[in-house]
Formats: sequence, C-alpha cells, structure tokens
Amino acid sequence: MAYVDRVERTSTTAGGKVRKTVRYRVRYRDGAGQEHAESFARALDAERRRAEIEMQLQEGRWLDPRRGDMPFRQWAEPWVQTRHDLRPTTRARLETTMAKQVLPTFGDVPLRRINSARIAEWVQELMAQGYSAATVRKAVFALRQCLQAAVDDRRISFNAAIHVNLPTERAKTPRFLTQRELERLVDAMPDKYKALVLVGGYAGLRWGEVAGLTRSHIDVTRSRIIVEHTAVEVHGVVHLGQEPKTRRSKRSIPVARAVMRRIEEHLDSFVGPGADDLVFTGTHGGPLFRGTFGRHVWRPAVKAAGIDGFTFHGLRHSFVAILVAAGCNVREVSEWAGHNSVAFTLTRYGGLFADGADEAVDRLDALLGPG
Repeated sequence: MAYVDRVERTSTTAGGKVRKTVRYRVRYRDGAGQEHAESFARALDAERRRAEIEMQLQEGRWLDPRRGDMPFRQWAEPWVQTRHDLRPTTRARLETTMAKQVLPTFGDVPLRRINSARIAEWVQELMAQGYSAATVRKAVFALRQCLQAAVDDRRISFNAAIHVNLPTERAKTPRFLTQRELERLVDAMPDKYKALVLVGGYAGLRWGEVAGLTRSHIDVTRSRIIVEHTAVEVHGVVHLGQEPKTRRSKRSIPVARAVMRRIEEHLDSFVGPGADDLVFTGTHGGPLFRGTFGRHVWRPAVKAAGIDGFTFHGLRHSFVAILVAAGCNVREVSEWAGHNSVAFTLTRYGGLFADGADEAVDRLDALLGPG
C-alpha cells in the first residue's frame, strides 16, 4: 500500500517573517520491503501518484525512479562494451555513432528524462547539420538499442526512441561499368593490383573478402574463387581470418577461364607459394588498408580511366550486371554474389533481369488456346 502524508514546514525569512510551506509526501514499500518517498506540492498530484504506484506494485510494473536518474553516458558507455554479439566493424561503427552523434546531446541527461519530443528535435538538428538520412537513422537506432537495454534492466519504463519518425533513406541507383570500362580500369591500375579489379568486377568480392583472400582460396583448375574468411579493419588494425558478413557470404564463385588465367599470372608474379599467403598486400607486404589503398591507388586509377568517383563496391554491381547479361538466373546471381536472400537481389537488381511477360503470354496461349 502507498500513503500520502501532509507535511508542514516553517521557515524564517531574512526579514524575520515566518513562512509556512506544505508538501505532500507519498510513502510506500517496494516488493523487497524497501521504503520510498516522493514529495509533491499539490495534494492532487500526490494522490494521483499514490494510485499509480499501487497499480504498478500490484501488476509488477513498478520501477525505482532513482535507477533512472543515472546520466545516459554512465549507462551507455559500459553498454557498448557488452555488445559482444556484434561483428568488430559493426561494434566500431556503433562506438563512433555514440561518440559523435548521440552522447554530445544526451550524455548528461538522466535516462528517465529522455523523451520522444527531445529525440525528434535531435533528429531535426542532425539533419540541419548536414548529416545524411542513413547516418541519422543509424544514430537513432543506436539510441533506441541503448534505451531498450535500460528498459530491460528496469531503469526506465518505456523506450522513448521507438516511435520517433525517421528520415527516408533513398537507395542510390547502382552504377555499373561496361566490360570496356572495367578493362580500362584494369589497365589504369599498377601491375600489382590489376587482378584486384578482376576479382572485384568478375567475381564480385567485397573489400574485406579481397583483403583477406589467400592463395588456397583460388582454385585455378576448376576456375573458382572460394570465400570462407574476410579481413576486418578496426581502429587501424587489420584482422585476418574473420567470419564473413553472413552465412550466405561463404560461397564458391565461378570465374571465366580467361579471367582466371590472368589471376593465375598475378599469383605467379606477386604471391608467395604458401597456402595462407595473401593474394593482395600493401606496399610493404602487409595486409591492405582500405583508406591508404583508396588514396594512393584506387582514386588515381579511376580518374585515369575516366570514371572518376566510381567506388570499389561498384565492382560488385558490375559483377551482377555481367552475370545477368550472361543469362544467369536470379538464384544463381544471389548465391554467387553472397546476398542475404534472393528477395534482396530482386529488390536491388530486379531491373536488370529480362521481363518474361511476353513469353508467359505465349505459354498461356499454348496451354489455354488463343482468345
């Protein structure tokens, strides 16, 4: 049960006048028997709070309000360190998002004082500062996950970030290279990295898959590239032999024999004989760093090839376009590109696949007869 006490206090002002104040204190014990008290200026507010507390205690929903007084930063920083379920790169991005977008606004705010209205204002502020819709959405998702953990820990009663409206992230139209453009890019690359464009454009490997590719994963005889591991760059360190992005990322990719012969020439010229020797290395023989490679090799090459602004990931788009042009069906494209699902392949690249409606009409006519 909860009770309301009327508490009178008297005080003397500097001028010698006696002033009387009245407060209304709600007293109650939690499920563990510990006593709590909350003070209100109005009797009506105290009675409302008493009824609310009794209902919460009865239904098992009561939360100790003092647990929600913890500043968001004090809760968030240890919470990030507990996210062992995340891949290293994902966790690093979460740390950056929290540090740059979330903590500057909410770091010193008590958990229970974070409300939906303030979060909505924050979203507008981020957009006004020039952040992309994708960045803003990631920031809100990070805040949402952190607050949900506080709900699960019974520090706050609800997650104020759940129903906040988010900016729409417009998907960019994939940019494809023609085979002529792709070969022009190969020619613009230093000899040591020509094959890197080949495995990107003709086998569709992601950057981490390229950076972690070893000699043992290139099957010259069967003309296949096998993806089993990836390289992950976190805080300036490249970690080799990591698990790929998803289960479907592990795959065996067929490669045109003409392309494989050129990759084999690269193996003979630039790769050591060991099964675990990296296929592509940095200037001094260590693992590739994406930023360094981009500045010193990639950007000058795409500029020289006349495709300035083209990204390495665009090679994957080109790979999909090549597969479709070769007559591969959507299931094959999805499998060899390592997409999460066939549905994703159709959503992202559906426009590349031929519309079979005309053929369907002919087949239906053959079955049902012409009208």
